Amino acid sequence: MRFEELRLSEPLLRAVRTAGYRTPTPIQVSAIPHVLVGRDVLGCAQTGTGKTAAFALPILQRLSQHEVRGLPSSSRIRALVLCPTRELAQQIHDSFRTYGQYTSVRQAVVYGGVSQNSQVRAIRAGADVLIATPGRLIDLLGQRLVSLASVRMLVLDEADRMLDMGFLPDIRRILAQVSPQRQTLLFSATMPEEIRKLVTDILHNPALVQVARVSSAAPTVAHWVYHVEPPQKLPLLTRLLSRRPCDRALVFTRTKHGADKLTRHLLRAGLRAAALHGNKSQGARTRALDEFRSARTPVLVATDIAARGLDVEDIAHVFNYDLTSDPETYVHRIGRTGRAGAEGTAVSFCSSQERANLRGIERLLGKALQAATTPTEAVERLRISGAPGQRLRTKSSAMRRVYSPC
Repeated sequence: MRFEELRLSEPLLRAVRTAGYRTPTPIQVSAIPHVLVGRDVLGCAQTGTGKTAAFALPILQRLSQHEVRGLPSSSRIRALVLCPTRELAQQIHDSFRTYGQYTSVRQAVVYGGVSQNSQVRAIRAGADVLIATPGRLIDLLGQRLVSLASVRMLVLDEADRMLDMGFLPDIRRILAQVSPQRQTLLFSATMPEEIRKLVTDILHNPALVQVARVSSAAPTVAHWVYHVEPPQKLPLLTRLLSRRPCDRALVFTRTKHGADKLTRHLLRAGLRAAALHGNKSQGARTRALDEFRSARTPVLVATDIAARGLDVEDIAHVFNYDLTSDPETYVHRIGRTGRAGAEGTAVSFCSSQERANLRGIERLLGKALQAATTPTEAVERLRISGAPGQRLRTKSSAMRRVYSPC
């Protein structure tokens, strides 16, 4: 199918062509027709599936054609998009600007961690679409700097992540200020009980849009696991990144302190690395992402705040330095690689205390992760079994197998 078959307007089709897209993704094919006719949508989709365009394109079309349930075109704000993190809010804002560049629809974005002054000025200058994180929007509503009285299209993106981060009370307060005569679109990668209840409360006869199986991993990702104890994790990661440098590698840690500590070690080892987590200032986070996108800093060490919404092309490897206890989080982490049919590699470090986590991940994937041999084990095996005259050649061959994940 082509974008032209989705009955999108010419300005949007021109923007899509300018952005280099030729064919819509499955979620775009499924969701766009429903959104265009004003129906509520429940979307089950992970990041990397093209879901931002699945709601941005039809919203832009309806706003530009003034079709939002009879609302006058002069009214502001007419569409509201809520999402969990600053990075995702900025990426969605960029997408709206890209797709709406040939329309008169205007966008603004608000999120915490920076001064609100420029954000308020952008809203006052006129914004048809507001992209916001719940916390900052609640602040602006409390100061009466924003009105949601004219909102007729509401999007909750990564709803499960917003609930995980404790935003449910804020979301309900925001919903109370939006007209019930609205179109609501809710997208979530998982469907826990809290999301099902929210769906029942706020969606009316929604169209269900689901691409692939929820919590499924891309078939182009190779899954490796090293069985190592915590003291060996740091030198092992350093060796893997140093011996065969990857174009871009994303490393996940369990804690913010662990991300900072690991980043300092990698820098001391001569590797270009940066940390990304919630305690970083917005400026530091923006710089880290910009340098990672450009590959000036090829290694990004992050907590799970980056597991979703991190839109960076060509991430070759994802390392699970700390193996998560939530199998679905594992899928979201490795969803940063192997996107759009490209090959990717996920490398996990599993200690004896984390083996139950590994079993849960393997049950969800329906297959075992491929065991990789640590450098120490490979050398020890060669020392025992290799003849002296053959040791150098055999070691070279074995070390190539050892470092095959990277």
